[in-house]
Amino acid sequence: MQSEFNIMNISATGLSAQRFRIELISTNIANSETTRTEKGEPYRRKVPVFQELVRNIQGRRENSGVIVKSVYEDPSDFRIVYDPTHPDADENGYVKLPNVNIIREMVDMINAQRAYEANATAINTTKAMITSALQIGR
Repeated sequence: MQSEFNIMNISATGLSAQRFRIELISTNIANSETTRTEKGEPYRRKVPVFQELVRNIQGRRENSGVIVKSVYEDPSDFRIVYDPTHPDADENGYVKLPNVNIIREMVDMINAQRAYEANATAINTTKAMITSALQIGR
């Protein structure tokens, strides 16, 4: 039973990590046209960095899931478009737009949703196994 609960804990950390990833992707999409932030530059795409969560249990290293280690800003170049009527256009009429590619964000979101679903399925399968094991003992 202990290992079954460990499986559920690992999958739960995966659910949390993928939920965070989906929220970050949503923020990227929402800011895909933001030309000016508090820093005075266009919005920069944010990307989560995950790390394996390892614990020492009775002298053994054991995988305990995943955590969000950090969030970094994508250093890739901003998109540049010609729009002399835009309030943030430079003297030549060019505007810097965020380095957010909507297609890439949508692909990442589908990937995150699938990973979320896989973790939810693992939890449900483990619950079914535990329930079956308890039924045998009756």
